[in-house]
Amino acid sequence: MARQKTTRQLPVSGEGLRPAALLWGIAKALVLLALGFVVGFLGPYAWVIDRRVAADFAALSWQVPTRVMARPLLLRPGLPMDLQTLRSELEAAGYREDGQGSQPGSFAVDGARVRLATRAFVDVDGLQPARSGRIELGGGQVRSLQAGDGSALRELRVDPARIATLYGERREERRLVRLQEVPPLLVTTLQAVEDRDFKRHIGVDFTGIARAAWVNFRSGEIRQGASTLTQQLARNLYLNREQRYWRKVKEALHAIAMERRFDKSRILEAYLNEVFLGQQGGQAIHGFAAAGEFWFGSEIEQLRPGEIALLVGLVRGPSFYDPRRHPERARERRNRVLQQMAETGLVSPSEAASYAAQPLGLKRQVGLAGNRAPDFLSLVRTQLERDYPAEALRGAGLTVLTTLAPSAQSAAEAAVASELEALQTGNRPPLEAALVLTDSQRGEVLAVVGARRPSPAGFNRALDAQRPVGSLLKPFVYMLALAQPQRYALATPVDDAPIEVRLPNGRSWEPSNANDRSHGRVSLQQALSQSYNQATVRLGMELGVERLGRLIEVLSGTRPPAHPSLLLGAVDMSPFQIAQLYQFLASGGRLQPLRAVRGVLDAEGRPLSRYDRPIESPQPGDALASRLTGIALQESARTGTAQRLGSDGLARLSPAGKTGTSNDSRDSWFAGYTGSHLAVAWVGNDGNAPTGLFGATGAMRIWSSVFKRLPSSPLNVGDEGLEFVWLAPENFARTDEGCPEARRYAFVAGHAPIEHEGCNASRLREWFNLGD
Repeated sequence: MARQKTTRQLPVSGEGLRPAALLWGIAKALVLLALGFVVGFLGPYAWVIDRRVAADFAALSWQVPTRVMARPLLLRPGLPMDLQTLRSELEAAGYREDGQGSQPGSFAVDGARVRLATRAFVDVDGLQPARSGRIELGGGQVRSLQAGDGSALRELRVDPARIATLYGERREERRLVRLQEVPPLLVTTLQAVEDRDFKRHIGVDFTGIARAAWVNFRSGEIRQGASTLTQQLARNLYLNREQRYWRKVKEALHAIAMERRFDKSRILEAYLNEVFLGQQGGQAIHGFAAAGEFWFGSEIEQLRPGEIALLVGLVRGPSFYDPRRHPERARERRNRVLQQMAETGLVSPSEAASYAAQPLGLKRQVGLAGNRAPDFLSLVRTQLERDYPAEALRGAGLTVLTTLAPSAQSAAEAAVASELEALQTGNRPPLEAALVLTDSQRGEVLAVVGARRPSPAGFNRALDAQRPVGSLLKPFVYMLALAQPQRYALATPVDDAPIEVRLPNGRSWEPSNANDRSHGRVSLQQALSQSYNQATVRLGMELGVERLGRLIEVLSGTRPPAHPSLLLGAVDMSPFQIAQLYQFLASGGRLQPLRAVRGVLDAEGRPLSRYDRPIESPQPGDALASRLTGIALQESARTGTAQRLGSDGLARLSPAGKTGTSNDSRDSWFAGYTGSHLAVAWVGNDGNAPTGLFGATGAMRIWSSVFKRLPSSPLNVGDEGLEFVWLAPENFARTDEGCPEARRYAFVAGHAPIEHEGCNASRLREWFNLGD
């Protein structure tokens, strides 16, 4: 019997299999695929990330910009000061006028009294603690200083303003702080708002993700984020801000690696220094310490609860919540953070409500100094370049301590701008100006203006413009004479009459006076105060032009050609070089190189270099000659070429000064000093066109405008080593004070005339002469 052939039909796909078995097969396949992905790709990738984090985070360092600081304001009884100037200094340093003056970095004004709380800072001589004090102003000076307990203070030092920032490759503003330097309230608020499980999670907070999802679902808006502080730090350090799932995976892997390798304190400290909290142009603000200064002008340890709330609130979006551009958003965000602080017990509900009712409290001048005084900064760079090349300063985290006085710089810039605008009339060519202002006793440069509109890329005329100086060299001709008291005195007669000088080339030179008039027999004091050319050349030729050239070289470092016209200023010099010359006169005969830098500190506040020097006593002969020259220059400001200073209201300062004008009125100069300040001003045209301005009608107007704004001490030459006697005008013989036209002259002690005449002696001589 034939066997029956049987066949088995294969099931169509899916037929005969239960759905559960099919799903299980798919699941196993997916798991195996995921496991393969993890083992084959994600595992090695995580290992690479772990090694990268281990190496990079352990060696984590930031490029911290070098900060350039003004000089600290040293308040003491008797210091020239008014309320406007004091307020200008405090506001430049980021102080807030809050009506209390009890918190560091704040002040309060009550009439002529100022309550002030200074901030701690590091100066060339070490740490200066925060202090509280009361300042009483009056009569253009500080009348008294008191400590918080009412005891008298000898001085009160106010921390300096930042005037410039020298960045490295990135324009990132950052001030590094250690975790223990950060207020505990800031740390706990940050964790309460951004990462409540920071102390417990492994870098990724799965509980936090679920909680944030639930809170956001219930509120209908994003109220909480799911990224931990560690993830945020990983994103800032290693990743870009693209919104992709793969980036979130990389972020998580980096965070887990960081948590595995490093402790929480290290991670938190890095976060506090790295987080982005604001922008000013191309200047990015990183870290809470820099943000505290940027937004509030406060050190991190001085931040108040409301300020802490605003800074923590900015973490979510510094641009979106920018308190300057979007104050209402910023206020709402701050208040939400305050509410969370109250919910977590960091502040009480009543405190949170009180802080929420307060204004944002931003400092008046928002931002950080990029370069407030570019012309002054040029001088700083020049004086530092021998010890610190430019590239060694940028992004090095150093602190450069300078001599700039913010109120003086503001006064100088305002004076240049206002006076040039007033002088720019008619067909006068475009005018430019320069000014150098110094401390007349210490040789510190307080302000530099090198242009009508200063800019970092502009031409700095104060330092670099070489211009004919005119009569500004005349005082040094007379000082050479007065250094020989056995031969010359201020009362010594000299002929202001036509003079012919034979030149080496066989030609002759016949200088004339400005008004083409000669004045006959005059005293040295009158010749200098009235700026008589013929008398000056006659005296200079007696002394020797070569001696004047050597003196200028000693005082300024510049040796001019020793030709006779040097006596009348036929040499090109810069305003800074002229200031260096006149510093000798203003300081009473001291050789003081002008300096703009006091010292340099490293990133830890330790001194690397110190440039300040103790004030040394001048040589007796130098002191006497410079003081006698100063007396003649004071006479110039009273009755001579600079007498307009009196009508400008500056007679109270008893200033000494000298005008200067180059040929065809191409350059207008004035150099003058008081008891505490020296300033040199120049006005001219860059194309060397005639301006129609003399020293008294151009540059002296700027000088006068500066000293109307700037509190300064009167110039008191003093009488030590000098004796003052009254002399008859016709023969310079000693006479009585009440005699007609008698004049009082200063002499080096022991060199005054001995012969004495009464008031009638000159009349008797006239009578006898007539009788002849």
